[in-house]
Amino acid sequence: MLSIFRRVMKSENGATAIEYTLIASLIAVAAIAAMRTVGTQVNGVLSNVANAMT
Repeated sequence: MLSIFRRVMKSENGATAIEYTLIASLIAVAAIAAMRTVGTQVNGVLSNVANAMT
């Protein structure tokens, strides 16, 4: 396992893969945060609709 890690660290392809992984993880975190905000707003709208119907 350690030899694989060393090989990846010496290779330029390994550095590129790590960079892409970091970018993808940042995009995922931003998407999750945005979805939570939108979900909260949609929940509020649907609650208002449900209250208006009763």
